[in-house]
Amino acid sequence: MARGRTSRARAWCVALGVALAVVVSAAPAAAAPVPQLPLPVPQPAREYAPLDRAGPALQVGDGALAEALDCTADVDDASRPPVLLIPGTTLTAEENFSWNYERAFATDDRPYCALTLPNHAMSDIQVSAEYVVAAIRAVHRRSGQRLAIVGFSQGGMIGRWALRFWPDTRAQVGEVVGIDPSNHGTLDAYPVCAAAGCAPAFWQQQTLSAFTTALNSRAETFAGIDYTSLWTPTDEVVVPNLGPAPSSRLTTGEGRRANISTFDVCPGHVAEHLSMGSFDAVAYALVVDALDHDGPAATRRIDRAACLAPFQEGVDPVAFPGNLASYVAGAGFQVATYPHVLTEPALAPYVLARQP
Repeated sequence: MARGRTSRARAWCVALGVALAVVVSAAPAAAAPVPQLPLPVPQPAREYAPLDRAGPALQVGDGALAEALDCTADVDDASRPPVLLIPGTTLTAEENFSWNYERAFATDDRPYCALTLPNHAMSDIQVSAEYVVAAIRAVHRRSGQRLAIVGFSQGGMIGRWALRFWPDTRAQVGEVVGIDPSNHGTLDAYPVCAAAGCAPAFWQQQTLSAFTTALNSRAETFAGIDYTSLWTPTDEVVVPNLGPAPSSRLTTGEGRRANISTFDVCPGHVAEHLSMGSFDAVAYALVVDALDHDGPAATRRIDRAACLAPFQEGVDPVAFPGNLASYVAGAGFQVATYPHVLTEPALAPYVLARQP
């Protein structure tokens, strides 16, 4: 019975993924495009900011920063570390998490906040990162606890930008859990951005973009923080996540880290990108394992029953088809309609060792 429900769930996601691909291919071209080579080209040599240099003042207004964060009441003076949920590119927190993680966390009495990045996380990630910095500070202040960041795709990577360039946040975060995070970008972004341009966040998530190179400069992880990067080898968005050097993995720095493929838990487990961040039971089991234990997630603790579960905790099977359709359609709409730019946004001055 479980296998049948799993197959139907995967079929829904595959069918809707095909629809999304059709929408992407129909995305409008920018006016007078400048042709771009759809191949990764290494960045010129740059000297990046030292790891201990204080972060810059936030440029986004306090009102916008506060409005983007939605927390449960038990975050205040929390009895255990709260979770900061950060959605992926094209998604709001509600679209990404309201029908899965938020429901599961509420049932478990786990305090959490959900952060909505500006413009469906399609605009300059450097600006979006200011929302993450403000959210980290606010959740830490309200809870009195070192928080855990749980993010999907861009949301699983953007917390690392905050920790890299605002070092005060490192003492406020105890855990970073990335679900299919674009830690080292994606090769998919090159053909997407070729010729007609693309959304700023797509440029920045190219494998060898200026942003991705700066993100991973000097150190990928920091002492005192546990990092769990989990991914599906069959990811069609963050590419490659199969082979000797998955894009999502973290390998440098002094933070405790675990790099986990779903195949490490369930050999042959088939999942695609959007399912990993919304209803995949294996991904959810790894997330909760990281949250509930000292250190990052460990595959040995995962109940293999997750391999056959059709949905993660929190997903309503009756509402699932409609929720999934809205989720995928919303992502497709953003990809198809968000204004294109012809080049990657310039690196902010604070990123470089020598500032203007």
